[in-house]
Amino acid sequence: MEQSIEKGKRRTFTDQLRIIFKWFLVPVAAILKNLGIHPNTLTIFGLIGTGVGAFFLSQGDIILGGFIILLMGLVDALDGPLARLRGTEDFGAFVDSVSDRYSELFVFGGLMWYYVQKADAFGSMLVFAAAAGSILVSYVRARAQSLGFEVKVGILTRVERVLIIGPSLLFNIPIIGVGVIAFGANITALQRIFHMRHAAQSRNNHTSGENG
Repeated sequence: MEQSIEKGKRRTFTDQLRIIFKWFLVPVAAILKNLGIHPNTLTIFGLIGTGVGAFFLSQGDIILGGFIILLMGLVDALDGPLARLRGTEDFGAFVDSVSDRYSELFVFGGLMWYYVQKADAFGSMLVFAAAAGSILVSYVRARAQSLGFEVKVGILTRVERVLIIGPSLLFNIPIIGVGVIAFGANITALQRIFHMRHAAQSRNNHTSGENG
């Protein structure tokens, strides 16, 4: 794992949730391990389930689609602890990360189809902005990691996005959730870009000082 760019590594909201719900996630993951279930199987199951939920969204059955998607969120929360118990954390984390991107695009794709069928140009463009921002948040972090940096800052990481879009679907007000994500995700991407810029400059200055 790449070394953090921050001197003191702070816990993210996602890290805090893992700690809070560890009492539930780890025992359930242990049961799944004893049943011989592989983490990647769980990940693919969650991805397929999210696709089913997205289909219902595209057909205008927002509440049912939202319920299925939230249920698959629980499945997604279990594959990480299961991978750690089975000792396949590295590759499992890679598969999980890729699956998360597909899952988000499935949800936004379903909503996009829904708004297109309603001839709602504003809703369609808002979904596009939300999808673009969400993918950029992940891309900026991945690109930073490839350069040896860890960039987790931002107001709207994946967990927050799920916690926003899920209830908005259950209450049948998807435009609210999509709007918040469209704004917050793009702000998060910009936060990470500026954070990366500052970190890169700091490392360059430090390297220059050592060579001076």
